[in-house]
Amino acid sequence: MLVRKIKEKLFLVAISVATFLTILPLFHILFSVIANGLPVLIRGGMEFVIGTLAPPDSGLGGIGPAIVGSFVLTFLASLMGLPIAVLTGVYAAEYPNSLIGRAVKTLLLIMMEFPTILVGLFVMNILVLPMGRYSAIAGAFALAIVMMPYVAVYTEQALREIPFVYREGAFALGLKRAVVVFRIMMGMARKGMITGILIGIAKVAGETAPLLFTAGGSARIYFAGLDQPIGAIPLLIYTLVQQPYENYHQIAWGASLVLMLIFLAIFLPLRLSIKEVKL
Repeated sequence: MLVRKIKEKLFLVAISVATFLTILPLFHILFSVIANGLPVLIRGGMEFVIGTLAPPDSGLGGIGPAIVGSFVLTFLASLMGLPIAVLTGVYAAEYPNSLIGRAVKTLLLIMMEFPTILVGLFVMNILVLPMGRYSAIAGAFALAIVMMPYVAVYTEQALREIPFVYREGAFALGLKRAVVVFRIMMGMARKGMITGILIGIAKVAGETAPLLFTAGGSARIYFAGLDQPIGAIPLLIYTLVQQPYENYHQIAWGASLVLMLIFLAIFLPLRLSIKEVKL
């Protein structure tokens, strides 16, 4: 009896230590970004949010073009990728045993782990090189490709978790398949689907690699058109940390905090407002 209690205590201690080590990097990242970025935001004020990048070794300026660029790219990527991803997830859930359904599910899982820099190279070859310039539409298209597998997989899993009895009941009432899937099943699976959409948006909002070959970056010019280069916060951070100037390193920390605040402001309220459907 004593040995069993000792083993139980050791197991609980091991689980607690493993949990602590798992969340420690997250809290370290949050602390580092806040500790280094908050003084920059306080010193820069509103100018840091709406202004343009300062010259080397001469103050902070602002990251306004990068903020606008991130919103434009994320919006365009969502506009292009979400409808296709949701429909793909619905197809994979409705026809899981078909040849195409199994192939789609396998390809989606592969795409989730696919190096995103290769997506950027692919879009560069089919859009950037023929157009002869970096552009917002090329960057958004690359981000849409990155987003789609996450949304599709979460949509498929959310629909598959709905008990089959609800589908049978809907068919027994004489409802058509489209009504059952898009009105009943998707309504009951909305929490899982919204989670997938938010994860997909968060993924592309913080992506840098695909934008290196597609968006080009623009630190001092606001959105100039779909066929023109555009900035993004992750791309700006990547560029600034490679510079030898102290003020650029400070701007990078401030931009990191802004990116984190944007993500939390979008993700947390939506995630907490989605009520779970009790089955």
